[in-house]
Amino acid sequence: MIDFAYLNRGLTGLAQAHRAGTMAGHLGAALVAGYLYGEDEPDLPAEVHRGIEGELDRVVAGEEAIWFNARQAGVMPQELFEPLEHATGDRERVTLIAEALAESVGELRQSGHNVIFAALAIRGLTGHEDFATQPIVDGIVRLISGFKNQHGGRGYFGAETGWKTNRDREPDAASDFPAYDSVQAMVDRTIDTVIGTAHIKRQGFGGLWHLINHAAGIVELDACGFRLLARQALPAHHTHLRYWNSLPDVAEELGEQLKAPADPRTAEYWAGMLKRDEARLTHRVKTLYGFRILERLIDDEDRRQAARDALLYLMA
Repeated sequence: MIDFAYLNRGLTGLAQAHRAGTMAGHLGAALVAGYLYGEDEPDLPAEVHRGIEGELDRVVAGEEAIWFNARQAGVMPQELFEPLEHATGDRERVTLIAEALAESVGELRQSGHNVIFAALAIRGLTGHEDFATQPIVDGIVRLISGFKNQHGGRGYFGAETGWKTNRDREPDAASDFPAYDSVQAMVDRTIDTVIGTAHIKRQGFGGLWHLINHAAGIVELDACGFRLLARQALPAHHTHLRYWNSLPDVAEELGEQLKAPADPRTAEYWAGMLKRDEARLTHRVKTLYGFRILERLIDDEDRRQAARDALLYLMA
């Protein structure tokens, strides 16, 4: 198991992220996802759980301090995890986070981070209502409300075109496909995309990390009882995937996509030298969690194995 303290610290980090900006939510979200992954996978080798805890400790220590300018924000990454005042939890407060998410859920916002952060908080607080205190919930509501007017993300379209946000460029017409008619249809399309494109070098819109975690967030909203909200979130994920499909292969310019030599569910993986650049420190753990949420909804064993193999490109 992952130590229970990481859930409390992660929710605290999410609740205080608004002090530094919406992207500061990456830090607390990593801890919440790490704890929940351990809760869902209690029988994995102890070395896996200790390896994840080691990554979370690095997050708390501020090792991935790229998500905001600490000097401008007036707060250091470590301070986001300082305890909030003690208060009584109330599960009914969780609906306030869902209401805040409803303001932006239908449009793509920052590669799905509004959904990713809100769903992690809702899952964590639904299962552990003692943490649904007024300071924690109010802080998370402020974080999620901050996404309301933000752009959908940005992608790299090659050296000649450069980086473009969704406000500067529409997804290619060739990337279009029918709208999802269910949460399961979204999961199926996402898994197909992971299997089919994980080996391709693309940059932007959060990569497959965020497509997976965006989809997992919608699944978790549905599972936690917010079914209408989950349905309202489907068009934004559809748009997200269209933008991913519009990105060119930039391997010739930036190098081939790397692949992890071992499965992250094994002790061997955590014994190796892990790369922690390109936001891998926070996204490795979140994507392990998000992938597991989606993997449970794959019926075919061969397809499940293909998806696990493709995931290794995200775990390098």
